Amino acid sequence: MTFLGFSSAQETPRTINIVAKRFTYEPNDITVKKDEPVVFKLTTSDVTHGLKFKDLNLDIRIEKGKNNELAFTPTKTGDFKGQCSVFCGPGHGSMRLTLHVTE
Repeated sequence: MTFLGFSSAQETPRTINIVAKRFTYEPNDITVKKDEPVVFKLTTSDVTHGLKFKDLNLDIRIEKGKNNELAFTPTKTGDFKGQCSVFCGPGHGSMRLTLHVTE
C-alpha cells in the first residue's frame, strides 16, 4: 500500500526498547539504517537518566514511570556515541550507548 508516494514500510518507524539503569543502557549497541524512521522507547529501572547524541542533535530526559520516546530519522551514516545527560551517580561518565547508522 502506498500513500502520497511512500510505502507503508517507510511510514512505520522501527521501535527499539532501551532500558537505562546505573550505569548502562540495555542494549548499549544499536544498528539502524540511514533514512529509516526510528523510535527509541526508553525506560529507567532506578533514577532519572538522559540520552544525548551530540553529533545527531538528539537529547532526551528519561524519567521513571513516564513514557519516554525519542523519534528521529538518521540522515547520515557512521558510529555515534550517546551518553547519559543527567548526572546519576559516580559511574555516570561511563554510561554510553553506540548507535551505528548504515546505508
